[in-house]
Amino acid sequence: MSKNNLTRRGVLKSGAGIGAGVALPTIFTASSAGAFTNEPTGNTVTLGFNVPQSGPYADEGADELRAYELAVEHLNGGGDGGMLNTFSSKVLDGTGILGKKVEYVTGDTQTKSDAARASAQSMIQKDGAIMITGGSSSGVAVAVQGLCQEAGVIFMAGLTHSNDTTGKDKKANGFRHFFNAYMSAAALAPVLKNLYGDDRKAYHLTADYTWGWTQQESIAAATEAMGWETVNNVLTPLAQTDFSSYIAPVLDSGADVLVLNHYGGNMVNSLTNAVQFGLRNKQVNGKNFEIVVPLFSRLMARGAGENIKGIVGSTNWHWSLQDEGSKAFVKSFGTKYGFPPSQAAHTCYVQTLLYADAVTRAKSFNPCDVVAALEGFEFDGMGNGPTLYRAEDHQCFKDVLVVKGKENPTSEFDLLEVVEVTPAAQVTYPADHPMFAGGNLGTCNPGA
Repeated sequence: MSKNNLTRRGVLKSGAGIGAGVALPTIFTASSAGAFTNEPTGNTVTLGFNVPQSGPYADEGADELRAYELAVEHLNGGGDGGMLNTFSSKVLDGTGILGKKVEYVTGDTQTKSDAARASAQSMIQKDGAIMITGGSSSGVAVAVQGLCQEAGVIFMAGLTHSNDTTGKDKKANGFRHFFNAYMSAAALAPVLKNLYGDDRKAYHLTADYTWGWTQQESIAAATEAMGWETVNNVLTPLAQTDFSSYIAPVLDSGADVLVLNHYGGNMVNSLTNAVQFGLRNKQVNGKNFEIVVPLFSRLMARGAGENIKGIVGSTNWHWSLQDEGSKAFVKSFGTKYGFPPSQAAHTCYVQTLLYADAVTRAKSFNPCDVVAALEGFEFDGMGNGPTLYRAEDHQCFKDVLVVKGKENPTSEFDLLEVVEVTPAAQVTYPADHPMFAGGNLGTCNPGA
């Protein structure tokens, strides 16, 4: 598919060029005082799925798109219904959303903020998308969330882990189901202390954008609080593919732990380089040298191959969970695609259902009604246990998984084992926590 075009179920959409600002969509008409951007007037409603189909996070994006397509199928009454059958809210009945058949358009974020904004803007202006979702980069999520706030549509974030998404860059029209960097650190720190002790020297390599910065800040604060020392933090470009020059200085730093604040292809490459340099076979300060990856997924584990064995990190969800919601989703996804879903697929599927549910409960597509329905919403049956969409910052709070690369996997999909399920209470923080300070949620914008 061309990067400059969006497709709706195979029908090429065309329209005016994308301007620098967010103009009123060409299909928007202020039919009443309560009108809002892209108010559905026919028997269909359009959602915009904006995912990385190229760039370092393309594997995650491909799985996100699979999940979105499955969610639409279930909302429209196809397949086995998946998590519609286990969701604690029972208003979705397979007849679309408020009786309107769900259609969708897709775009390629290219894992670039400017490209993601342009793609989302085209979906809103030319295709009439009433909700935008997707992304596998926090830089992209922050950019698109800001655009959706300006345009007057809901943004249901996909895979975004930076504290800033629901911290300093939070918006009233934006919602995040995925967990964040603070939560990863809060879950990981006790496990790392038990495994490696409280007297460690850590060297950090960090992706140089909003996610990497807040991930490093979070994991450094949590490990320093238990006694670890941070000896260095080196920023690396998102476009970097060979990390050899960044790994070499670790050997002379006195560090006995390397923390890779990298994701996607960056993590696969940096971990591979670290193993090639023999770090996992070294002893430093009388201790075995260890590598920690605070956030990783099955897709990354597959890319890292043998190198992921024994590596500890955190994840938002894993297909091996045995709750009814997870089993239903894994069955539906596996039947359709032939393999289990990733955490990226899971959060995107759930976000789509949560949006549809909020519209249905509100009996309205008006974004301000949807915001009111989501704020403070408590639910279950979606694979993470009891979950709260906190009103103050639109962040979901739920259990967090600490995982480790399996030493003896039984298949290419059986790569991670769950070390601990960290209860939501342990990773919950006050809305005014310093790491999340500086933002203003503001008020909902209906766009009219």
